[in-house]
Amino acid sequence: MRAMISFLAGGLFGAGLFVSGMTDTTKVQGWLDVFGDWDPTLAFVMGGAIIPMFVAWRLVPGRAPLVGGEFPDLPRPELDHRLITGSVMFGMGWGLAGLCPGPAIASLSYGGWQGALFMVAMLAGMLAAPRVATALDQMAAKA
Repeated sequence: MRAMISFLAGGLFGAGLFVSGMTDTTKVQGWLDVFGDWDPTLAFVMGGAIIPMFVAWRLVPGRAPLVGGEFPDLPRPELDHRLITGSVMFGMGWGLAGLCPGPAIASLSYGGWQGALFMVAMLAGMLAAPRVATALDQMAAKA
């Protein structure tokens, strides 16, 4: 049952990425080109993600998932240097490549060697990020 729901949710997510244009790197870069030929249509995609999650996080306390283990912890409400640094790094990568993790996985089916190269670079960054964050924390503690 859990595998079937995961498969359906993944398929729905992938279809949403394709229909919304999130797999089109030029559309994503058009969204980020605020001072040029700005394409505001991805705001609807973001609203379509943020609004349901806002409601879902309000409904989670005191409930148990229908399948699986437990709901993940609620995100912390405060802004700290880790969140800001990670957001800046994510935004820079998204702006340079026009892909974020979900569309990058989808691009493996059509992106050729460039899509595979992006995926390798993204995975390397994901593996390195905790170590870099720890090193930065240690440097900040010494300063």
